[in-house]
Amino acid sequence: MSKKIISLILSVIIVFSLMMLAGCGDNGSNEVYFLNFKPESADVYREIAKKYEQETGVSVKVVTAAANTYEQTLKSEIAKSSAPTIFQVNGPIGYQSWKDYCLNIENSDFAKLLSDQSLAIKGSDGNGIYAVPYVVEGYGIIYNNAIMKKYFALKNRATTIKSADEITNFETLKSVVEDMTAHKNELGIRGVFASTSLSAGEDWRWQTHLLNVPLYYEFMGSEDYKDPTIAGLNAKEIAFRYSKNYRNLFDLYINNSISEKGILGSKSTSDSMAEFALGSVAMVQNGNWAWSQIKDVKGNTVNENDIKFLPLYTGIDGEEKQGLCIGTENYFAINKNATEDQQKKSLDFLNWLFTSKTGKDYVTNKLDFITPFKSFSDDELPKDPLAREVVRYMNDETKQTIPWIFTSFPSEVFKTEVGGSLLQYVQGNNKYEDVEQKVKSMWKSERK
Repeated sequence: MSKKIISLILSVIIVFSLMMLAGCGDNGSNEVYFLNFKPESADVYREIAKKYEQETGVSVKVVTAAANTYEQTLKSEIAKSSAPTIFQVNGPIGYQSWKDYCLNIENSDFAKLLSDQSLAIKGSDGNGIYAVPYVVEGYGIIYNNAIMKKYFALKNRATTIKSADEITNFETLKSVVEDMTAHKNELGIRGVFASTSLSAGEDWRWQTHLLNVPLYYEFMGSEDYKDPTIAGLNAKEIAFRYSKNYRNLFDLYINNSISEKGILGSKSTSDSMAEFALGSVAMVQNGNWAWSQIKDVKGNTVNENDIKFLPLYTGIDGEEKQGLCIGTENYFAINKNATEDQQKKSLDFLNWLFTSKTGKDYVTNKLDFITPFKSFSDDELPKDPLAREVVRYMNDETKQTIPWIFTSFPSEVFKTEVGGSLLQYVQGNNKYEDVEQKVKSMWKSERK
């Protein structure tokens, strides 16, 4: 074989090897990688990614963390050479954990979409934008108005009000709920409230969402800070001043539940939503995101026109003016360690999702998001019944929204410990005073 042929063969081999190495080394370097926080939206995001690639030719990889494992998954994925280019931070506390990975996107078209720039997470010096909220959500007590109407039509009921609209405080709520329990057979229900899910990882509705209300009122009374979230972030310890009020509503749930207290430690949120969807109960605490869980339950009997919200009344003075708990802990951030090309493509994808006709259709009609972006008109808001209820409460000037101050809670450890203490209380292994002490002691220890 001549030297010329050998040289040509070697050249081809070298070029082919370099191409193979480049392909292996790329490892998705030109790809958008979105690490999704919401398991209930996984299928929709995969559909969105496919549609985006069809329209733009840009590939979007969607990976969804399992329920309650997002922080753990992000920690694992962010260390990889093909790390997420779009990820989520959980409010101000979450940003503190991930700020070294958050790109300043202040000058991006995506950040400029925000109707209120103060909603964005900024740097410690108050400058820059490092994470942008993409959905506003609300939660409270979801009720089936068909069952409520059936109750108010009873001739032998003990209450005097004529509709659920007249429930504006805990005292009235308690009297209605307890009387409904007494008449549950006539109402065709097995309990007023769905199961108070207290299995591991499923207790967030109580150790986070319900606890938000008494601590909001406590931080609102802070002399040092006008913003209750900032007050919470700066609080080294708490008095848990409205502990009794917290117990009021929690006890109302467990004492008028479809499930006996002894089995609540095995119940999940999915269990309770199925109980509501099947018409076995009249009420359940959850947020507007629960609509997908309700409508997708096989055998669902609840008419969407009958699905309404009540605020979380606990007996605090002046709560007649209280609205739903509305806010967000869902913020998009861009990985500052990604390539410039990945960063640009990631921002382009988010901008497309929240401005294009196709993207907005997915956001409104499949993700069911109430967004904080000015690119959405009034007729582009979600049509599902719980989203409409959130918008109704937001637009009611007689009601005062309770913001999501749980983003200032010290840690996941704090919430897990409080949830465990609630379970012990429900199972009769400790007293409520132990729960109260756990809330205060864990806050203090986690803020050291």
